[in-house]
Amino acid sequence: MKLNYYPETDSLYIDLSEKKSVDSKEVSDGVVIDFDETGTIVGIDIDNASKVVNLQKLESDSIPLKSLAITS
Repeated sequence: MKLNYYPETDSLYIDLSEKKSVDSKEVSDGVVIDFDETGTIVGIDIDNASKVVNLQKLESDSIPLKSLAITS
């Protein structure tokens, strides 16, 4: 899973899979879910992210991580 924040558009993309998105559905105002060819969710796009999500804090609880990378 990868989190990508784009300040120029104030959008947050949560990349859940390396599979390519072939379909999308807006499930709420400014929230779009991307699907692969089998209908599996591969990503979530959140518009106006700084107004919807607390971008100042990232917290994890009981996730069995094998790797953690923080890049700028």
